[in-house]
Amino acid sequence: MKNTDRIPLFLWAGYIIVLKGGSMWNKVMECLKGHPERLSVAKVLVENGLNVRDGRIYCNDIIEIPEVRIGRVAGVDRRTVNETVRSIEETEELKILFRNIRSAGHSLKEVARYLGLGVVEITPVDAKIPGILAKSASLIADRNISIRQAVVDDPELSPEPRLTLITEDKIPGELINDFLRIRGVAKVSVY
Repeated sequence: MKNTDRIPLFLWAGYIIVLKGGSMWNKVMECLKGHPERLSVAKVLVENGLNVRDGRIYCNDIIEIPEVRIGRVAGVDRRTVNETVRSIEETEELKILFRNIRSAGHSLKEVARYLGLGVVEITPVDAKIPGILAKSASLIADRNISIRQAVVDDPELSPEPRLTLITEDKIPGELINDFLRIRGVAKVSVY
């Protein structure tokens, strides 16, 4: 098999998903082309980690989400949500993808200050530049500060993806310049 013949793999929720012909979001767009309303619904599902099975939408396989709620968020009616679910379940690659997606879980970012935790938010020049997470974590570890949580926005789904690190202690302000020296970092906020 030539290098150009390899089929891209996508690891999602512990599953290896085969995506013939490109990235996850490109595959979703390809399968739902000509239906921008359905694409809006799919985006809401992906952004919120909602999965689809047996004609219904769930949060982590447990909590069923009414179609009308998804429709409100996506700016469409419930029939469009139902059509999107049907399209997903009729397309094998999308069915596998949306059956196995899960919510990434809770983020401590909004409650960090009340818990006495530190937050550093890093905006990259390009989220595909390797090493930003590793080097940022090393800077924090070098100060003997423990990281409680790392949240990375998917560059395919977020127009301005960020790396958010929640730490056991407040981040010293003098680290901002060190973060900015990391290759690929455009902006840093500490709070």
